[in-house]
Amino acid sequence: MANITKKVSWSSRADDSAAAAAEEGTPLLLNGSEQRRFSRQELSRSQTREIPHNEKLLSLKYEGLDYDNIENQLFLEEERRMSPMSFRCLEISRWVVCGLIGFLTGLIACFIDIVVENLAGLKYQVIKKNIDNFTETGGLSISLILWGGFNAAVVMLGSILVAFFEPIAGGSGIPQIKCYLNGVKIPRVVRLKTLLVKVFGVICSVVGGLAVGKEGPMIHSGAVVAAGVSQGRSTSLKRDFKIFEYFRRDTEKRDFVSAGAAAGVSAAFGAPVGGVLFSLEEGASFWNQMLTWRIFFASMISTFTLNFFLSVYNKKTGDLSNPGLINFGRFESESVEYNFYEIPLFIVMGAIGGFLGALFNRLNYWLTIFRIRYIHRPCLQVMEAMLVAAVTATVSFTMIYFSNDCQPLAPENNEEYPLQLFCSDGEYNAMATAFFNTPERSVRSLFHNQPGSYNPLTLGLFTLTYFFLACWTYGLAVSAGVFIPSLLIGAAWGRLCGILLASFSPNVSLFADPGKYALIGAAAQLGGIVRMTLSLTVIMVEATGNVTYGLPIMLVLMTAKIVGDYVIEGLYDIHIKLQSVPFLHWEAPATSHWLTAREVMSSPVTCLNRLEKVGTIVDTLSNTSTNHNGFPVVVQALGNDEPGKLCGLILRSQLIVLLKHKVFVELARSRLTQRKLQLKDFRDAYPRFPPIQSIHVSQDERECMMDLTEFMNPTPYTVPQDTSLPRVFKLFRALGLRHLVVVDDENRVVGLVTRKDLARYHMGKHGLEELQLAQT
Repeated sequence: MANITKKVSWSSRADDSAAAAAEEGTPLLLNGSEQRRFSRQELSRSQTREIPHNEKLLSLKYEGLDYDNIENQLFLEEERRMSPMSFRCLEISRWVVCGLIGFLTGLIACFIDIVVENLAGLKYQVIKKNIDNFTETGGLSISLILWGGFNAAVVMLGSILVAFFEPIAGGSGIPQIKCYLNGVKIPRVVRLKTLLVKVFGVICSVVGGLAVGKEGPMIHSGAVVAAGVSQGRSTSLKRDFKIFEYFRRDTEKRDFVSAGAAAGVSAAFGAPVGGVLFSLEEGASFWNQMLTWRIFFASMISTFTLNFFLSVYNKKTGDLSNPGLINFGRFESESVEYNFYEIPLFIVMGAIGGFLGALFNRLNYWLTIFRIRYIHRPCLQVMEAMLVAAVTATVSFTMIYFSNDCQPLAPENNEEYPLQLFCSDGEYNAMATAFFNTPERSVRSLFHNQPGSYNPLTLGLFTLTYFFLACWTYGLAVSAGVFIPSLLIGAAWGRLCGILLASFSPNVSLFADPGKYALIGAAAQLGGIVRMTLSLTVIMVEATGNVTYGLPIMLVLMTAKIVGDYVIEGLYDIHIKLQSVPFLHWEAPATSHWLTAREVMSSPVTCLNRLEKVGTIVDTLSNTSTNHNGFPVVVQALGNDEPGKLCGLILRSQLIVLLKHKVFVELARSRLTQRKLQLKDFRDAYPRFPPIQSIHVSQDERECMMDLTEFMNPTPYTVPQDTSLPRVFKLFRALGLRHLVVVDDENRVVGLVTRKDLARYHMGKHGLEELQLAQT
């Protein structure tokens, strides 16, 4: 393994372990790989200097999800008892759950939209009236204080909810949902409390005037709704409705969370097909035709529900013209015609979007590391959010105040809150159209306002300032998305490109409409930041209501991704890596064929006998130094110290349920147990299995025996020691495994592969690198 670049862990646990190793004169073993010894001088140096956040670590605090069904005797007996009609009823139940997911996600989107529009409208009306009054009499500084103070107060409320009550609700939630669907258990990510903080937090963020959108958090909200509805109970409220009990396992829950994420995209953009493709591209690792149908059904129900209730709210019942939270407006075919010679220009814009997206991601990466190091206390996070809100309002006001871009207020102009300021009567300040508005309305005005509505200098200054404001805002302790700010930045510089092309071209009619360049710029910027291709193409086409631009948008997004990936990863991947999550990509690292399962696996492995002593099981589960979650079950040869032959695999969660119900051989023989344990007992304990510390086992019970035959999975997936890493990776990723047992020629257990063992290897600047594991 000489070709792998080793990275030293600077986590406190690694230092402590290294110190102990140095004292004892023994090498430090971490997951089967040997680290170098530390001398006392090196240790003292490492402890006195600042310990930075190191993204070259992989956290041990994240566990995997059991996407592979545990086919033990209980499971097989239940499946064999079920009639064909029972399976049909289950299938109908799945469709009903998907319908409920779509309906509830649409309702939440409708609630967010109505509350944001009303509160933001009230804010802008009050501030507009105040500015109009003080423009004539003097004292505009009071208007600035009012604007900044209101923004800071509202954002403070949203930030307090996130920082003090549910930190996992911060940001858009898309990286966390990507990890969940990838097979990583992110604590508290699909809780009811998370949903409530997410909804009210995003309302505060958008109303507070931050450079954010309300669309990204809808994906997280839809996923939480799916996780709750599909289980037929609320563990937070301690209410069990005794329905959908069959779906209480990770395999089924994952499929419904995929549907919820798709329903969230559909509600946000009015793009049901885009929602399905988003779940396929960004989330779900495992796919089948019926799942696609159910997810599409949930997406359609979601967008229809939002559409219908918004039509009722707007007193136009039945007018289904608001398919999503963001409505780009329809691009009429005549106004957005493009010619073949414009395609190279679009590709160049895609490259610009990729470069600007990479710059955005790089700046946000540095900023996030700074936050992890220094702004980790909740009170500091709230103060930073308030500072960003106040600065955003101040910058917006300053840009509007010094702008002399006055445009005539024609009847066809649909400005919601036109500010006159120092413009003549019958004119409005064009800079205010971009800043003094919700981001969704600003995007729509950049797409559809008449040519000549914006001065090039106005668009250039707006792009520059909003770029840095959006970059500073993403990662704050607030619920907010990056979709709309990215679209707004791209639409601004895209429209600027259209205006400049028209001014330099001898034939003005060639580039008459800058709106189409705003659309291409928006797609390029968003693609350059988040690096989505397939789903984003369809989302943009569906949101604009015109398939004409399908090819240019696809080419632009591909170009933006290629250029951006050359510099740095996508924004979501960066934040996943900074959290040290063991995320598995689609393929194994390119140069990893020479690595085998023997070099990757964790060993030695803690095994249990088929008939095991209760005290041994309790001690094994209580051992905090290992904290294993899967245990191979072996048959030990009599009078032989060699490793036992594999006969099954059992999980920590199963053992805890067995200990809780005291399923001991002696009690079963004396008939002291009330009834035989059923699969329902395991489902009732899912997903919050009690910790081993909460289970009391007496000294007499420790001497009892436990028969694991009925509860273990007798057919776990295994690989020989010489299996290559890409082959192990493909098997692990495609089947959604949590544990993969490595055996020798005689079926004896020699090691165990988990997702952390595979995620340790990735391509770095100097070839294949190995990350270190740390309890961060």
